[in-house]
This record gives sequence, structure tokens and C-alpha cells, in this order.
Amino acid sequence: MDSMIELENVRLSLTGGGGPVNILRGVDLQAKRGETLSIVGPSGAGKTTLLMVMAGLERADTGRIVIAGEDFMRMGEQDLARFRRKQLGIVFQSFHLIGTMTAWENVALPLEFAGESSAKDKAFAALASVGLQSRVSHYPAQLSGGEQQRVAIARAFVAHPALILADEPTGNLDLDTGDAVVKLLFALQAEYGTTLVLVTHDTKVAHRCDRQLHMIDGSLGR
Repeated sequence: MDSMIELENVRLSLTGGGGPVNILRGVDLQAKRGETLSIVGPSGAGKTTLLMVMAGLERADTGRIVIAGEDFMRMGEQDLARFRRKQLGIVFQSFHLIGTMTAWENVALPLEFAGESSAKDKAFAALASVGLQSRVSHYPAQLSGGEQQRVAIARAFVAHPALILADEPTGNLDLDTGDAVVKLLFALQAEYGTTLVLVTHDTKVAHRCDRQLHMIDGSLGR
């Protein structure tokens, strides 16, 4: 199967104090396996919400959502969680590491949830692949921002998922550190042939992708 992402007329509204707010307004998106896409647009355009829909963490109201051949609109929460463990990695702007766990424990966690017997060895290898073999026993508070994001990237790639969703992965980093993190992200994507969807405000980062898409007011276009 060549297709990784198939979204058709995806709509999502949330209810606020002033009534329903349309977040996604009929989004269509197709992506092939191994393709890299960037999504740019102003704050509040719906970019992060779209990623959360593609991750199965937010439920769309209507539309067709097929990721790696799985129809999200027909799946329950347990099936979606199982899909995320096996097929999906997510990189957040704010790292989302567990502060009471070491770098190794943070990376091993998704493998342990999946019942992976070699979680320890694979977590060590993933941290080595991002240049942190000497920091495996450090806690997030003992790491720089760039190191924390490297741990998050190692965690996202550790199970060799088919799809990586990255939401402003350089947003909390200085310019040089952000450049290094982006190079690492694309190097791992190329190594594993992973499909990458990247939300960013940085046009330089966006243009590293095969395609650049623009999101405005809940609608997606070129």
C-alpha cells in the first residue's frame, strides 16, 4: 500500500462560551509512505488540532480518516491506542518527557506498554542514534532543551513507526540547537523511510519537506 494518510472532508467543531467554534472546515489531505509534508499557518488556524486528529487523540465530527490503512472513524479508543503504539510517533514543542524518569526510561516506556521484551536494549540504541549514549541515566531537568528534544525524538522513533507527527519541534529552542534538531529529525526520517508531517512557523524548516501546505481558518491548501 503506497498511501499513508487519506483525509477527506474532515470537520471538527468545539463548543465554547459563545457557542460552537469550527476548528477544521472540510480538510482534505493525502500523503504517500515516506513523504515529508510541512503545514504552516497563523496561530489558531487548526494545525495542532489537525495533527491530533491524525494521531487519533482528537475525534473529528465527520469525514474520512484513514492512516496506514486503518479507518479511524470506525476504531474505538483501545484500537487507536494500539495503533499509536505500533505505527505512530509524536514530537511535541514542549518535549512531554516524564520528569521522574531517566532519558532511558522515557524512551523505553512506549515499548514497555507494547510488551516489547527488548525495550531496554532498543531504548539504549535509540538514544545512541541521537548522540545521547552518555546521558541515558539523566533526568529531564538535568538535560538542556536540545537534549530533551533529542530524547523526545528517540522516543518517537524507537518503535520504527510508519508515521511521525511533529508539532513545532524547534519552538522552544535557540536557532543553532533548533537547526541541529531538525537535521536529526530528517536524518532519522530518511533512514527509516518514515512519513513525516511537520507543523512549523519556520519557513526554512518547512521548505526542507517534499511538500509545503498552508492552513488558514481551519482549511488546508497549497
